[in-house]
Amino acid sequence: MRVQQQMAFILHHSHYGESSLLVEVFARAYGRLGLIAKGARRPRSSLRALLVPFQPLLIDWVGRGDLGTLAGAEPAGGAIELSGGQAYCGLYLNELLVRLLHRHDPHEDLFDIYCLSLGRLQDPDMTEVALRLFEKHLLQDLGYGLVLDREVSGNSPIAADVDYDYVLDRGPVPAPAADGGIRVKGASLLALALGQFPDAAALRESKALTRACLARHLGDRPLHSRSLFRVERSPGRPARKGQIS
Repeated sequence: MRVQQQMAFILHHSHYGESSLLVEVFARAYGRLGLIAKGARRPRSSLRALLVPFQPLLIDWVGRGDLGTLAGAEPAGGAIELSGGQAYCGLYLNELLVRLLHRHDPHEDLFDIYCLSLGRLQDPDMTEVALRLFEKHLLQDLGYGLVLDREVSGNSPIAADVDYDYVLDRGPVPAPAADGGIRVKGASLLALALGQFPDAAALRESKALTRACLARHLGDRPLHSRSLFRVERSPGRPARKGQIS
């Protein structure tokens, strides 16, 4: 089987053999793929400069099994320029996709959200919004969507001025919940539902909620992108915008 001219991004790559790369790809119509890029590490390879994160591509590949063979790649527009903390946030998105998506499972809407999120990460003032909305949409695409508009015990609409405990795998109930949960104000749940965050408190509580939900599916192995960000920060310096810890 040969597939041609598919929109895609490189999520991760590693050495494969003496001169090739194993690349994890996120293709809009095909989902996450593992492809062998033969000879891509050779100095004169035309693929060498293309198989990098945040570069939109049109790719061709052949193969039917778990690993295909990359048959061609060309730019599908300019690279999305991310640096410093923004680049590590982009790598965080990539790592979530590698860890949580099954191969060969299309996620076209999530691909579009990913593209939008990378664009937002170019603006340091939009970093937290980009991360929270991507996390929300990722959970939804995985089948673990958050309940943000009603409380689950009585099916009443969420009230902005009420405190809730978000019980994982169930949803929000008025605080205090008998079995605990993530404490969050109704205003923060509604902000996450709408994708509009009026203040830092809404972003902070939304972060605690989405991270707790993702942690249940990521398991005990830590995210490498968070470790990279911590190493990149100099001791004693305040956290910069885009912190993903």
